[in-house]
Amino acid sequence: MTATISHPPTAEADDRFSSSSPRLSLAPVGPAPALLDGAWWPRSRDLVAELPSLTAVLDPLWGRITRVTVNPTHWPVVPRKVPVAGHVVKVGWFLPEQDPNELLLLSYHVGRWNLLVIPPQTAPDAAARLMAAASDPLGTSTASWLMGEEARSRTLYEADRAVESVWDSEGGHEAGDATARPRGPVPQPMGR
Repeated sequence: MTATISHPPTAEADDRFSSSSPRLSLAPVGPAPALLDGAWWPRSRDLVAELPSLTAVLDPLWGRITRVTVNPTHWPVVPRKVPVAGHVVKVGWFLPEQDPNELLLLSYHVGRWNLLVIPPQTAPDAAARLMAAASDPLGTSTASWLMGEEARSRTLYEADRAVESVWDSEGGHEAGDATARPRGPVPQPMGR
C-alpha cells in the first residue's frame, strides 16, 4: 500500500473537497511493522459523525472494519455502536491501556491498525507534519510521542518568534544596519 492523503491538509483543500471525505494518510507496507499505520485528522470529536467516512475509505483497503477502540480522554461521547455503510461498527474504550492520541481499528478477517488521531483544531501545517511522521513505514514513534514533539516544536517556534519580535521592537534590525553605516559626518584623517 502506498502513502495516501485523501485530501491535502491545507485551507484551500477544505474548499475543494467534500467535508465528508476523511483527511487520512496511510503508511505503505514496510519490511518491519511500524507502531502506527497512519494518521487521521477528523473534523470534530464526534465519532458518530466521523467514523462513517473513515470506514468507507478503509473497508475496501483493509476489509470490513468491525470494531474501533479509543481512549475517551479526547472523545466527549463514546457511543457503543456507530452505523456505517451497510453494517455497524462496535466502539469500545480503554483508559490506561490505549494511547489517548490513537484510534485502534479491527477487522475480523484481516487484522488491526493503529492510527494517530490529529486533533480537529490542529493547524494545517502541523497536521501535514504529523501525517507524514505517522505514515513512515519504519516509524517507531507512538502517537503521544509524535503529538508531544509537535507541541515542543510549536513552543520553540513561538518562543523564537517572541524573541524576534522583541528584537524588532527594540530596533534590532535597524541597529544592525546602523553599525554598518556610520551616522553623521565621517571624520577625515589629518594631513601630514
